[in-house]
Amino acid sequence: MKIAMVSVNADPLEGTGSRNAYVAALCSELCRHGNEVVVYTRQNGPRQRRTVRAEGGYRVVRVLAGPAGHLPNDEDVLGHISEFARFLVGEWGREIPDVVHAHRWLSGLASALAVRRLGLSMVQTFHGLDAVERRHQGRAGATTPERLRLERVIGKSVSRIVACSTDELFELARLGLPRARMSVVPFGVDVDRFTTHGPAESTGELRRIVGVGKLVPRNGFATTISALAAVPGAELVIAGGPEQERLADDPEARRLRETARRAGVADRVRLLGRVSHDHMPALLRSAGLVACTPWYELSGVAALEAMACGVPVVATAVGALNDIVVDGVTGELVPPERSGALAATLRRLVDDPALSEAYGTAATDRARSRYSWDRIATDMVRVYEKAAPGPGRELISQSGDDRSG
Repeated sequence: MKIAMVSVNADPLEGTGSRNAYVAALCSELCRHGNEVVVYTRQNGPRQRRTVRAEGGYRVVRVLAGPAGHLPNDEDVLGHISEFARFLVGEWGREIPDVVHAHRWLSGLASALAVRRLGLSMVQTFHGLDAVERRHQGRAGATTPERLRLERVIGKSVSRIVACSTDELFELARLGLPRARMSVVPFGVDVDRFTTHGPAESTGELRRIVGVGKLVPRNGFATTISALAAVPGAELVIAGGPEQERLADDPEARRLRETARRAGVADRVRLLGRVSHDHMPALLRSAGLVACTPWYELSGVAALEAMACGVPVVATAVGALNDIVVDGVTGELVPPERSGALAATLRRLVDDPALSEAYGTAATDRARSRYSWDRIATDMVRVYEKAAPGPGRELISQSGDDRSG
């Protein structure tokens, strides 16, 4: 199958975001399954190579749409989407893909404009929705006022929609998008890298709890720090954020350190800053528990990586974590932003290593059987095969073209 991936703002060969990693892993696995994959992304620098063959076997084509430099805001990129779409029309007119798969709404807009001209099948993954991000992140989740309307139009125009979790599927349905054209295909985990066997970081006498993610309030690290006060004999190690030497200048890192000081646990909380992907398995294997405590979670990658390493996860019952963590089997779910409930769960598991070990064993089995990239690619190909031989009945309106140019 010839698959055209469109990832305007997430180059799979550059950047450290979860979407960059997702596109890279999915494309590599699809190629391993015998498919031909080309990723179209925006050129973000004048010295970037325009066409690159990735180690995973897929090809990356960087499209010059607007200035050959980084554009920080969706609104800035939106003004160049018509130019991006024109490039796609030229490319796909010469070599027709079997299916187009767009990632996030700007990619969906560019793809839908091109697909309308050529009558191709299109699959859309939103990787987050405007209404949900505004609800959970407030002004920090706001992009351009056009986005909500365009997400609805894109969703109605495509052959299939891929939700990353059951929670996202429900949110898509709330937008009025057709449930019959939706499928849930979650994020995956590299089960060859994240394993139960391998080196682990050394630990001291304290039972280690690990948290992983960007240093942003929505990831709930402050809740975990507050809970730690009621969990004696445990330390909290947080991986994420800028490099270690830049943590002192990071406002969220300063806020978390102040939270730890006020909770009386400053001596049991350690911020590592950015941890390389290569070192992450060793860090996770050193943990007795991994705490994933966001109040909004799209991918659940940290939980998946911990589970693949045989570490039980205590997670807030939000987003993708509701699907990933089987409560009372692979770990436990707690309400978001409830430090008391979190503390009680962490303390009980810290005091019961046998139960934690049982959760860890079940977690490994679930990660390997349901969330390996081999399984994710297989499920995604099934979605591509279900895609109709052309876009949906409701197409991007002329006003949508005008606003994107």
